Amino acid sequence: MVRAFGVLVTVLFAIAAAIITWPQFFRLERTFPVAQIVSLRGVLVAAFAVIALLSLLLLLARSARAFAASLLVIAVAAGGANAAILISRGIGTTSLPDKTADSLRVMTWNTAGSATDPAIIAQTAVAMRADIVALPETTIESGKEVAVAMREMGHPMWAHHENFGDRDDYPDWDANSTTLLISPDLGDYALVESTAGGASNTSAVPSVVAMPVDGDGPIVVAVHAVAPREDAMEAWRSDLQWIADQCAADNVILAGDFNATVDHMDRLGADGGTLGKCLDATSATGTGGIGTWSTDWPGLLGAPIDHIMATDAWTPRASVVIGSLDGAGSDHRPVVVQFERSAG
Repeated sequence: MVRAFGVLVTVLFAIAAAIITWPQFFRLERTFPVAQIVSLRGVLVAAFAVIALLSLLLLLARSARAFAASLLVIAVAAGGANAAILISRGIGTTSLPDKTADSLRVMTWNTAGSATDPAIIAQTAVAMRADIVALPETTIESGKEVAVAMREMGHPMWAHHENFGDRDDYPDWDANSTTLLISPDLGDYALVESTAGGASNTSAVPSVVAMPVDGDGPIVVAVHAVAPREDAMEAWRSDLQWIADQCAADNVILAGDFNATVDHMDRLGADGGTLGKCLDATSATGTGGIGTWSTDWPGLLGAPIDHIMATDAWTPRASVVIGSLDGAGSDHRPVVVQFERSAG
């Protein structure tokens, strides 16, 4: 009976390890609670390491050696696989190349509303020489403060905004707003009219869609998808599909808080893209494994849910996840990507 129980536990552990390591194979990557678990691959690596250590200790008991050895093999294999996935997506670069006349820098930062001083946002954007700045959870009042501060530092920006208004359950919730800043050097932009509910915008918190009126700049979408809480899974899945649909044109940049890792985006890409035709730039440039949420955790233990993506009209050259601002107020880390316009 004890042996049979050990076999059962081993089989169940192997199945669970396989599902949370490669949920896409089982088509469970957007299913509760697998979606939540797989977003924290760094934590999974640590958890499997602890299980492997305990299994090593259990090997000292002769009667449990076969069981312990089985757990050890599974834990090492699963932990190694998760570590390899993190490393393949990139665990950090610290600088960007020199910016050229053909370069485009995009920054995104979920500012957690008033938790982050607009002056700090402006200073960061100017220091990074950002041409596009996506600011989920930022009101237009704060966004204008950022734009004015940037202008005074010699880096003018136009401020665009989407606001779903106060909600009964969250009256004065800054997540009801998203601000997008675009450099005048990219030409004039106009917002696409949108409504809440997932038909022409994300479902619960707003995204901003800006179309170029003149010039040859990209369509820009400042993204904010709803968080995948248990009671919001359907809305979250709908948001990811809506975001993917925004990247159907040839010249598009997405930036913001997707509340999803690239694991959750399987089967939502087209023509080699991660979402629609857009490719995740951080994974392509060596920072895709660093957690952008939460700043309470080390980068390798967090969830990389803030992204910058673009169609193949733009080639990502480098990216950084800024960890030096973890005490600035927001629970998200800023992400910056440098693109170059693709030839042809």
